[in-house]
Amino acid sequence: MKKQWTAFLILAALAFPIQAQYVISSAEELQNLKSLPQEKVYVHHTGPIVFAGEYLHYAFYCFNAQNNRASTISFVGYVALVNQEGEYVLEQKIRLEKGKSQGDFFINTDVPSGNYKLLGYTQWMKNNGLEQVFKDDLVIINPYQVDQSQLLPDTADEIIAGEGSSFNQPMDSSVVQIKVDGESFGTREKVTLSIKNYKAQLGQGNYTLKVQKKDGMAVRPAENAINFANDYLDVKGELNKTVGDSLFLPEQRGELLFGKVSDDNGDPVSDAKMVVSIPGEEFLLKFATTDSNGNFYTYLRQDYKQDRAIMQVAENAQDVQVSLGSLPNLDATGLIFGQFHLKPQYSDEIEMRSVHNQLENQFFSVKPDSILLGTPIDPFDGGMPETINLDDFTRFPTFQETLVEVLNYAGYRNNPNGSDYIRIAQDFETYNEQANDFPAIVLFDGVYIPDHEKIKDFDATQIESISLVRDQFRLAGKDYQGMMVVKTVDGDFFENYTPEQGINSPIKKAIAKKNYFKQRYTLDGENNQRISDYRRVLFWKPHVEVEGTDLHFEFYTSDLTGEFEVVLDGFTTYGKPISVYKTFIVKEESQ
Repeated sequence: MKKQWTAFLILAALAFPIQAQYVISSAEELQNLKSLPQEKVYVHHTGPIVFAGEYLHYAFYCFNAQNNRASTISFVGYVALVNQEGEYVLEQKIRLEKGKSQGDFFINTDVPSGNYKLLGYTQWMKNNGLEQVFKDDLVIINPYQVDQSQLLPDTADEIIAGEGSSFNQPMDSSVVQIKVDGESFGTREKVTLSIKNYKAQLGQGNYTLKVQKKDGMAVRPAENAINFANDYLDVKGELNKTVGDSLFLPEQRGELLFGKVSDDNGDPVSDAKMVVSIPGEEFLLKFATTDSNGNFYTYLRQDYKQDRAIMQVAENAQDVQVSLGSLPNLDATGLIFGQFHLKPQYSDEIEMRSVHNQLENQFFSVKPDSILLGTPIDPFDGGMPETINLDDFTRFPTFQETLVEVLNYAGYRNNPNGSDYIRIAQDFETYNEQANDFPAIVLFDGVYIPDHEKIKDFDATQIESISLVRDQFRLAGKDYQGMMVVKTVDGDFFENYTPEQGINSPIKKAIAKKNYFKQRYTLDGENNQRISDYRRVLFWKPHVEVEGTDLHFEFYTSDLTGEFEVVLDGFTTYGKPISVYKTFIVKEESQ
């Protein structure tokens, strides 16, 4: 059976070559681009104040900017933290499903106190600049550093003027409401809450649900869905570019990975057949061809496991240099930041919250979040491999000898015009099928091996198993007979592999989704009594699908007392923003 593997994917909506920042050369190309709707993003998070030693959790919503429905354009979204100098402190890549995703990041003690911006966007949105990008103020307090100058007011008058500040969030509970089974609870007590949908289909949608302790410091609250709908009502619905402008292409088909091939003089090498390997047991194998400028492009759609890519020329015809491409950040120097200031009356709360964070982090191992496993990758593309475990046979010193003595269907063939190559015997499907002498695709721990002669003397004692697929493949215009996948004992061949005509480079992988830890207490009160519990976020559900009339949830209070807030924030299926709030009190003893 012949399997056709494409060289690279082409955006169906755009009739021009794939490039990272393509220059629009004609009115026809511009019209094609403008036919693809722009996007806008909303990020709900557990700010606006975050301490060093805490996690910021977020829920990511991506919309079609023309109809306010969940976007199906971008496969990847991004969340970034920017300081007041316009510098990117971090950037996370997240995979989108029906326009939604989630994530979190830990504020370590290297991040100084200050006013920051949280940004949410897709690469496609970056074409319309910062105006299109979601922006929200975030305050980071790092009590472990001496320098707090970024949060100190210039004069004492600023402290006095801000003491009585209060902020009100817009609400809309006409469609969906929150019900809590009480107004006051004790510590470590079970709480039941319900979401009531009173408008049937009009209330159906996707929402973020959280229960969080209210901050005791006067700060402007995080943007909610209603504010977002108003603030980003007039963002562009289509690409804001003209002929001759460069642009970021949308990541419609997966995560964009690209690079460039040049010769020894620095000139681009066109029509070079490139192989991109994402190594590991669940490897990915992608092929691409360079364009007239020496650029090659591919998309990674599967949930790959290794944050490393090995990019090399399939056939070493000449000495070349391969480089990995990268996309520039937006210029964030023009952002206007919030002006939160520390006040003397905050000192006790800051000290106590810092102590609580240290205790929580000390017991993090007994309250772990779990990483959700991605969709398994079938590296054989549906083929049924024949696997031989070498421990079941007499061991031979080299890879070549092992093929001769152990494998019946694979071995080296002499090549009078170049390097010897490995061939896998055909599995004839019909009596009149024509025989071929095509080479095999050979991979070591998921690393494509372009020159089979280089691995003849590989130490076979380091090999655990050899798997064969005897199908015929066609890759980047070339025919191959079968695939051989060698698994080493340690599974780390890729770590020290240096391609002669290519690069072995780390790549930025999308963060994994998590199931967040849920604290529970038994009726007898015996479990975890010796473990402190200073959770500020009692419940976090980044995406709740409301389809019926009632949804029920439960959680437990922590050892923290004071006022807590239940927040339901999100959007109906029709794009209507919904923000609902309800508070309750936690006391030392239940009333």
